[in-house]
Amino acid sequence: MNKSLFSELYYKVFQSGNPLFLFIGINVIVFVAINLLAAGEFLTGGSGAGADWLTSMLSMPAYYELLPYRFWTILSYMFTQRGFFHLLFNMLWLYWLGLIFLDFLNKRQFIFTYLAGGIMGAVLYLLAFNLLPVFRGTVENSILLGSSASVMAVVVATATLVPNFTIRLLFLGNVKLKYLALAYFVLDLIGIGSEPGGSLTHIGGALLGFMYIQLLNRGTDLSNMFKRKSRLQVLKNKRSGPTQSALPDQEVIDRILDKISQSGYDSLTKEEKEQLFKASKK
Repeated sequence: MNKSLFSELYYKVFQSGNPLFLFIGINVIVFVAINLLAAGEFLTGGSGAGADWLTSMLSMPAYYELLPYRFWTILSYMFTQRGFFHLLFNMLWLYWLGLIFLDFLNKRQFIFTYLAGGIMGAVLYLLAFNLLPVFRGTVENSILLGSSASVMAVVVATATLVPNFTIRLLFLGNVKLKYLALAYFVLDLIGIGSEPGGSLTHIGGALLGFMYIQLLNRGTDLSNMFKRKSRLQVLKNKRSGPTQSALPDQEVIDRILDKISQSGYDSLTKEEKEQLFKASKK
């Protein structure tokens, strides 16, 4: 039974092709590796230096002069957590909102939102810590870790795409995504005074998620930079009659997304849901 469970988890993370499960899996694996090392050092009377070193090698330094020597950390930091509850809440939000995101958009767009949101959060963090006088005394010893900026990008992107989509929360009941994302964002603004690093990265991720969907609704998909261009050329036979594409065009999708924004997903007809599903697989 344990072997079957492990096989199922392995399949979902590494073989299913679903980036949501892949990113959650990477976050969990990194967390387990760091904390197993810390536990081993504790049991053998060590000081925990090994776990601290691994954490520092995966976390992004705030001081810009150190970044060229740890250039990979602008990506690795967004998969690194030390605290269990930090990991748990980030992964729960990523799972819940990631499922909704992938109901309307495709895998490439999800990957872009997660990674670009993390990078945007890191850039805002670097600029603030290196340019604002308030951080001058702490910049050289500060590091950034956690997937919160990437998760925030997915949350805000999903709320911007389908603002009236409703989810049920414990103690709160039914809540529309637009209010959930707004509350999340306001809490980060308030938290700048007590936890500036985390709040700044969250804000950066939120801005990326919002701007990405706004541009997408206007016909510009930034995730196309990840799209492979086909080398095959399709030749049309001029003698053949006009054919209708199996996939809906962008104008149809934009109209459907506008309808979702105004009236919610449940207001779509069966045909519109099928068109949206086909477009998400494109």
